[in-house]
Amino acid sequence: MASSFLSSTPLTLLFLFFTYSYFVPATSVDQTLKKTFIFLVDSQSKPSVFPTSYHWYSSEFVSDPLQILHTYDTVFHGFSAVLSPERAAFLGQNPSILAVIEDRRRELHTTRSPQFLGLRNQQGLWSESDYGSDVIIGVFDTGIWPERRSFSDVNLGPVPTRWKGICETGVKFGPRNCNRKIIGARFFAKGHEAGTGSGGPLGGINATAEFLSPRDADGHGTHTASTAAGRNSYRASMEGYADGIAKGVAPKARLAVYKVCWKQNGCFDSDILAAFDAAVADGVDVISISIGGGDGISTPYYLDPIAIGSYGAVSKGVVVSSSAGNDGPNGMSVMNLAPWLVTVGAGTIDRDFPADVILGNGHKVSGVSLFSGAPLKNQMYTLVYPGKSGVLSDSLCMENSLDPNLVRGKIVVCDRGSSARVAKGWVVKKAGGVGMILANGISSGEGLVADAHLLPACAVGSNEGETLKSYISSNTNPTATIDFKGTILGIKPAPVVASFSGRGPNGMNPEILKPDLIAPGVNILAAWTDAVGPSGLDSDTRKTEFNILSGTSMAAPHVSGAAALLKSAHPDWSPAAIRSAMLTTASLIDNRKMPMTDSSTGKPSTPYDFGAGHLNLGLAMDPGLVYDITNADYVNFLCSIGYGPKVIQVITHSPAKCPAKKPLPENLNYPSITALYSTSSAKTQSKTFIRTVTNVGQPNSVYRATIVSPNGVTVAVKPAKLAFTEAVKKQSFIVTVTADTRNMVLGDSGAVFGSISWSDGKHVVRSPIVVTQMDPL
Repeated sequence: MASSFLSSTPLTLLFLFFTYSYFVPATSVDQTLKKTFIFLVDSQSKPSVFPTSYHWYSSEFVSDPLQILHTYDTVFHGFSAVLSPERAAFLGQNPSILAVIEDRRRELHTTRSPQFLGLRNQQGLWSESDYGSDVIIGVFDTGIWPERRSFSDVNLGPVPTRWKGICETGVKFGPRNCNRKIIGARFFAKGHEAGTGSGGPLGGINATAEFLSPRDADGHGTHTASTAAGRNSYRASMEGYADGIAKGVAPKARLAVYKVCWKQNGCFDSDILAAFDAAVADGVDVISISIGGGDGISTPYYLDPIAIGSYGAVSKGVVVSSSAGNDGPNGMSVMNLAPWLVTVGAGTIDRDFPADVILGNGHKVSGVSLFSGAPLKNQMYTLVYPGKSGVLSDSLCMENSLDPNLVRGKIVVCDRGSSARVAKGWVVKKAGGVGMILANGISSGEGLVADAHLLPACAVGSNEGETLKSYISSNTNPTATIDFKGTILGIKPAPVVASFSGRGPNGMNPEILKPDLIAPGVNILAAWTDAVGPSGLDSDTRKTEFNILSGTSMAAPHVSGAAALLKSAHPDWSPAAIRSAMLTTASLIDNRKMPMTDSSTGKPSTPYDFGAGHLNLGLAMDPGLVYDITNADYVNFLCSIGYGPKVIQVITHSPAKCPAKKPLPENLNYPSITALYSTSSAKTQSKTFIRTVTNVGQPNSVYRATIVSPNGVTVAVKPAKLAFTEAVKKQSFIVTVTADTRNMVLGDSGAVFGSISWSDGKHVVRSPIVVTQMDPL
């Protein structure tokens, strides 16, 4: 992005915000031109005559105080209000207004996993951190179902005295729904109502399907909260699947619930920002947010309220863990790119729920399923593929697309895409089908996700799907049955990068490697709501205490719980130090002692898929060295990518001054190195990178560098030895990466990869190196 418009006037910025904005439906028929806007304000401009910022906003910027939805004064200063675009544009010219952002709707990124991460009872990080006791995790999601065993406060001590939050009551949620585990709960609906309320096509909050309170009508929030910090729950399962002891990553951590997403129509930025503002003021230590743009488009930081709100949190010492999105395996699909966030992709664990499709010719096709109803008992049924008609909606088994005369009493093959996987099964069932086989498309490859279907059904990979379709087309009477195998442990290989997990390169600033790492996000057992069945469909009347879900939404709370453990064990560590500890100790190998693979292709995965690797909490507590980053470092980074002082103040809510010599974005002290070379420059190119490490291990230690150079690239480090003493806790080094760009052979991902590791004989502090050719974005 050119610096010329990034340092522009507020009026020009307002135009940019409209250019990138998303339409929000009107709040009423007579207000068809009014929308919700977020105003970021220079608080130093407030006239002293006004006792509070609210008085100033309501007196000077709006004609009716009721137009103001939220005021913000912790992570940044400003307000959101329902106004006409013309009025918003006029206000954008006020010198006190730093920026105007149109409200935007976002989507959710939708047991055994703690052990898979290297956690063990009474030893290691669980023991050293007392299971995260007294650390407060704020969960931004769909609320919570508080009656679950996962949220018991038995044997927990008093609520931490520093806690300043509240237990907000509402529909079917009272003061007794908070306890020493759920120490606070709030809900944020004003932005949602303004964007979807009466007169708008989305219809606001449906009181018959939703609770106007922190209670969870969707299940997603209950699942993520218990994944991060659920208590031990014995004999846990989802209708017999994944039977065992369910527990969160930080079982003794406290939970603060911020309901910002609703069962219908998702989450709105103005409400998310209000939650950031409240959570930091309340005193949370970690924020878990499994939310992102549902459009696959990377948004500049100054236009992204999640980036703005999380910067305000991180700048005050709060770790923010966010999901990488579910738009993989496409390249450049990773979301939540701000360098102050921890961006988490998804991997598998060593547990699976296999189901075999047995064809009439005796051939077996492998799949997965969480179907728990009456089995087919090896009875063979006619197998049909509606896609033979050539109508796309038929092949996708969309609503009202299936002819009952074609599918009644048969097993139906449906293609994945365009509608929810479980919804396809419901369409088949309504049309009279006895079973469904859900086939991946080429884009999803062989990556499989198990679902709690309402009829006998399983998912198969793209190649197996083609086998089924070929069998159907070549036989006059194709038949099949489905054999459900239950729960299988010890699956190899694991972890494997999930096919849906958001992938790099970073579409905003490719100099910063994203995602940061991966964590368990496939077939995760965690607590569930009573408001909806395990499939999430309105037609599903089943009740279950636990459910099994997949998504980067499930991976992010694993890292949130991990951050809580590290925060408890090391209360003086910054958010960047905690992230660094997780990244530099992450694992690159699976349980076969081989490099991790990609579930969509079966081929070796790369740092574009997994970042630094898979979370390994057996090592993160004692990383040896960390790459720390200060608020001033982040400001320099924003200067380096061309943001001017006014634009930077939109993000940091403090006046910024850039250095006379423009910094380089690749010199942000990140625990990874990405060398970008122009496609049109000279044959041999070199880049230098400066990094600083802080010793958090033994005071007197010496670390030596080991380099794994990418193919066709030379990497040198100077000095090659770092000595630390009681007095010398920080050391800097320079990495020089030299590439023969005309002869460099890039892989399928368009990059080559290596690493630099520092070791003192006990610790290995590893950082990935990425080398690619890419002209400026």
